[in-house]
Amino acid sequence: MAFPTNLYGAVLLMAFLVSAGSLPLWRRWCRRRGWVDDPGHRKIHHVPVPLAGGFAVFTGMAAVLGAAVLAIVFQWMPAEPLAKLSYGLGRRSVELTTLLLGAVGMLALGGWDDRRELSPRAKFAGQCLIALAVSLSGIRITLFVPSLVFSHAVTVLWILTVTNAFNINDNMNGLCAGLGAIASGWIAFHAGREGQYLVASMALLVLGSLLGFLPYNYPKASVFLGDAGSHLVGYLISVLAVLPHFYSPKQLEPSRWAVLCPLLILAVPLADLVSVVWIRTRLGRPFWIGDTNHFSHRLTRAGLGRSEAVLVLWLAALGIGALSLLF
Repeated sequence: MAFPTNLYGAVLLMAFLVSAGSLPLWRRWCRRRGWVDDPGHRKIHHVPVPLAGGFAVFTGMAAVLGAAVLAIVFQWMPAEPLAKLSYGLGRRSVELTTLLLGAVGMLALGGWDDRRELSPRAKFAGQCLIALAVSLSGIRITLFVPSLVFSHAVTVLWILTVTNAFNINDNMNGLCAGLGAIASGWIAFHAGREGQYLVASMALLVLGSLLGFLPYNYPKASVFLGDAGSHLVGYLISVLAVLPHFYSPKQLEPSRWAVLCPLLILAVPLADLVSVVWIRTRLGRPFWIGDTNHFSHRLTRAGLGRSEAVLVLWLAALGIGALSLLF
């Protein structure tokens, strides 16, 4: 029984509309509460900008997922997709619940950092706790190593790495959200092609929510993601990259190299993270202190405008991600 692909489009569109529609409300709420990014050092904006992006992205994803659950409970869907979704949600209910709770945790952790400027140690500790909870729920990387300790350690390291890679790439309008949208799109494509309809639907939820936010953030920004939003995006992409079975013995020509797909899909933010950490370490600076040595900054120093630099990195992410099709 094949999954009706028209529902993929419905999921994407609904997430887009909810995210885009809720963003003005969240922007107004952030302004009233003083939840804004003030002008300052290494910042190019001259007026306070609301940090509403993360809330809108989460609303787009959570609202549509909640609507899907209600549709199943009250049987508002045709029998075929209803049976498929009921089975998938029932089978992976613990993992999906943990994913959503982790998303709330990352949103809260990043929001706390936006308001109080947490110490790097406190922020890292919070990220570790959330990543460990995800791993304990059953969302784990194995890499063909039959060791539970290894699996937990690699999964936690992966979530921390990807989350912080997206966090530090929130340095120009549209960059973090655009890279997240491209990554979630590739993950949705791979999962859908392999019949993993629930993972594909979750990835499309994230894609639609990010696309709903982007017009407010690129090329000119009336809202920012903030640490709350960049933590959320990085976390969601890191977990989505673990959920699909890129390698399966059931495939006609199974290849263990297929597990490299997430590295290709996330090559741009991961390479940027490695690059800036190496530069800061070589210069004797703490690697967690921000600077202007990111790919985006180097492209602007090479003569590109900020919007053009972001577009180049989007195209690079799209092109390198396409290499994952080779596996």
